[in-house]
Amino acid sequence: MTLSHWLYVLGVISVVITMVLRRNVIIPCIIFTFLIGWVFLGSFIGGIQTVFNASLVAAKDLFSIFLIISLMVAMLRSISVTGADKILVAPLTRFMVSPLVSYIVLCLSTLIISLFFWPTPAVPLIGALLVPAAVKAGLPPMLGAMALAFSGQGLALAGDVIIQGAPGLTASAAGIPVEMVTLRGGILTAITGITAITLGYLLNSKEIVKFQKEKREIAAAQTARGNEEGDFEKPEIAPLLVYLLAFSMLGVIFSLFAFNIKGGEASALLGGTAFLIMAISSLAVKGKAGLDFIGDYLADGLVFAFRVMGPIIPIAGFFFIGNPESAVGVLGEGAPGFLFDIGRMISEVIPATGLLAGYGMLVLGAITGLDGSGFSGLPLVGTLAGAMAAGSPSVAATLGSIGQMGAIWAGGGTLVAWCSLVAVAGIVGVPVLDLVRKNFIPVIVGLAVSTFIGVVFLM
Repeated sequence: MTLSHWLYVLGVISVVITMVLRRNVIIPCIIFTFLIGWVFLGSFIGGIQTVFNASLVAAKDLFSIFLIISLMVAMLRSISVTGADKILVAPLTRFMVSPLVSYIVLCLSTLIISLFFWPTPAVPLIGALLVPAAVKAGLPPMLGAMALAFSGQGLALAGDVIIQGAPGLTASAAGIPVEMVTLRGGILTAITGITAITLGYLLNSKEIVKFQKEKREIAAAQTARGNEEGDFEKPEIAPLLVYLLAFSMLGVIFSLFAFNIKGGEASALLGGTAFLIMAISSLAVKGKAGLDFIGDYLADGLVFAFRVMGPIIPIAGFFFIGNPESAVGVLGEGAPGFLFDIGRMISEVIPATGLLAGYGMLVLGAITGLDGSGFSGLPLVGTLAGAMAAGSPSVAATLGSIGQMGAIWAGGGTLVAWCSLVAVAGIVGVPVLDLVRKNFIPVIVGLAVSTFIGVVFLM
């Protein structure tokens, strides 16, 4: 462990303390990014450059998320001028009869789509189409965002029982059959998810009452609101735009199944569809003037995304230098993976069996997830699980599954503001750091319960 490693540890601790104090963590991240760059490169000027380079690497990595948020918001803005958004939400409100039912519908919808295609396309779809109806039924936007995060970023992704990308990485590194990790990971993440989803709703019951009393009508993206009744432009074409949007989204979902499209490719299909709908809507509503107005809609979407998500970039930059792959782009060749090195050091003092082994592996997984990926630490988690198991496949599978849960629930994720959780917060229109704080207790309790059950019954 070098001085730069210890500076990274201090940086992580300062970020956690600052978040607990309910303050923004941008300044601590900037300061420690500078100090680490200065010490590692041995240059004061290099330290200053590191602050910029870290943010640049983070911005490149996160831009696809920013863009999909921007496009969905811009698309909804382009149809809302006709009142089409209100027509679109109206049928859904029949199913969203109460906050509890709305919460359950959001969780199940996100879970089903995320299991087959990962949360990347699920969040924009559910966030744009179902969250506004849930909000109208009395569900606070924050609780809607929590439903999407728990069921998609956590429950579906951490188990990954359909696509099996996560258990495949863990099992391969541990040297055990993928079926063993898939089974245990599925059981443990189901326990975590059910616990977190239940606690999330119960702990925010007062917020629901408060939200209903205030009778606020907040749209999911907050920029996708229609005008007051009677102020719409060409309301006669609103039903056509609704049909266009509905059939386009159904076509996207069908294509995902039919052509086995998932992950980034699914986001590209959804984003391209949003572009085309926005172009058609602009021309249909504005005529020739639509050639100019489409730029306004796109600018509104981008401004919204960067206003809500922009502060995450320097924070992500700090945590990205903990990942050996992204650290090279910031600090140059030979840059260590600070997070992973710290994880290996901690693993040396963890016992091989028992509750300490389980919770130690959970913490290790969460540490590797702090880079905002969730998946990058799975090979390390699997390797350590295999080494600690002393030849027992059952122990290796359970420890690997626990570490996998920690990595993905934290960094995949529900507890890290600079991961794809920004997409959830952005599309719903809530502050991502506030969402992390709201997620913390339900997720931590869920992980603690599932780890206990895993150690006692599955090892």
